[in-house]
Amino acid sequence: KGFTLGMLVVALVAHAVTLYPNIFTIHGLNFNVFNTASLTSFYFVLFYVLFCLYRPILSLGLFAAPTAIIGLSLGYFGVAPYAPLTEISEGLEAHIILSIAAYCVLLMSAVQAIILRIQIRELKHKTNQRFWVNKLPSLQSMESLLFDMILVGFSLLTLALAIGFVYVNDLLAQHIAHKTILSMLSWLMLGYLLFGHWKYGWRGRRAANMTILAFVVLAIGFIGSKFVLEILL
Repeated sequence: KGFTLGMLVVALVAHAVTLYPNIFTIHGLNFNVFNTASLTSFYFVLFYVLFCLYRPILSLGLFAAPTAIIGLSLGYFGVAPYAPLTEISEGLEAHIILSIAAYCVLLMSAVQAIILRIQIRELKHKTNQRFWVNKLPSLQSMESLLFDMILVGFSLLTLALAIGFVYVNDLLAQHIAHKTILSMLSWLMLGYLLFGHWKYGWRGRRAANMTILAFVVLAIGFIGSKFVLEILL
């Protein structure tokens, strides 16, 4: 465990060294679609390491290393047009960083939800090909980790939206209205899920499905719009 986490920390440092000059350019902050995806993968591995410190999830590390490699490659090789962000306030910087961090943790939640769904299906049907499922933590640990991730992601998204409404001149402006609306919709879905888990004990496939759906909604607004505006148009 210590060796694996150590290697991931080394990968994080290498990722940060490569990504930093791509984002912090002489013209301003560059958050094009590739750098955003690369930063998201950096946060993915970072939060994975942090979650590993108190949850038995090392067996899910097979997703961490490929994520780091893909993210590093996107940040290094990806080229897309961008409008550099110059002279932005500290509040706006915090909004951007928290938004990406929230997206990252909720991406992890979606991955965890997918694995949880597969694990539930395999255990329910008692298939013969369960070797990899047996390597996973217990179902209870997997569900606990899922809700830990959802709570962290929901909290970060709450802060990002709150700061955005304070520091962004018009969150419902034409070019970002869809992001705001979809982010708020995802926030409502996650809040509803957390309330249902606390009040009614929602778990299992219901929780996994709602998590995946909430992330898809957030992803459409967060990455989908950037891809369309910067790559397709």
